[in-house]
Amino acid sequence: MSSPTDLALVEAARGGDASALDALIERHQSRVFRFATRMCRNTEDARDVLQETLLSMARSVGRFRGESSVSTWLFAIARSFCIKSRRRRAGAPAEILSLEAEGRAATSAIPDDAPGPDRVLERQEIASTVGAALHSLDPRHREVLLLRDVEELTAPEVAEVLGLSVEAVKSRLHRARAALRERLRAALESGAAVCPGTLDKLSRHLEGEIGPTECAEMERHLASCPGCTTACEALRRALLACRQIEAPRIPADLERSIRERVRRLVAERV
Repeated sequence: MSSPTDLALVEAARGGDASALDALIERHQSRVFRFATRMCRNTEDARDVLQETLLSMARSVGRFRGESSVSTWLFAIARSFCIKSRRRRAGAPAEILSLEAEGRAATSAIPDDAPGPDRVLERQEIASTVGAALHSLDPRHREVLLLRDVEELTAPEVAEVLGLSVEAVKSRLHRARAALRERLRAALESGAAVCPGTLDKLSRHLEGEIGPTECAEMERHLASCPGCTTACEALRRALLACRQIEAPRIPADLERSIRERVRRLVAERV
């Protein structure tokens, strides 16, 4: 039997079905925690964001009308709490995840069939490097990359979360990908020169913004330009690593606390 849709669970939760609310939490909590962990860069703040996001969902589920997807709704809520957390901690030292932790969180970043020791080490190094690069980005660039290239929301969904137009999201996304590639250039590229506009064109190609003629021109250029070929391949590998970042494990005490507080909220409404 197929699982109920998000909207079916929301409808049941709206009617007071606590198990439906539990199912929604179970379905979405890992992605929300991954987003919070990457945006906050601080373990305690990420815990708070996850808890406040899910409690906010429980409080407001009766007002959700399905005009957006549940995941988009939750990421918008989580983002608002991340911003509040960042403002609250302005000037305070962040408890940034170590490179070793980054590697453990994303060791599956580069796929292969039967990795040997060298391949495993390469995967771990790329995962660590990409994770650290994401953390070093401006928050506006980090959030658009997380939503589009890690959580794989569509551009319109990202626009809804960020309160921007789709065009503005794509423009920011292209700049964010360029910034990510710049952070990774020393680690993933040979240092060869890259022709102006090449990486922007690759990013626009990934978003379906260039037509067959421009695409063919780009392919011809890459065939004759080793520097651009290397840079494009490095960016592709970085974005693949982003898409395959694993969600961190939610601490058992945090999960218990969230469920208990949600149940109390439901009981108070009955």
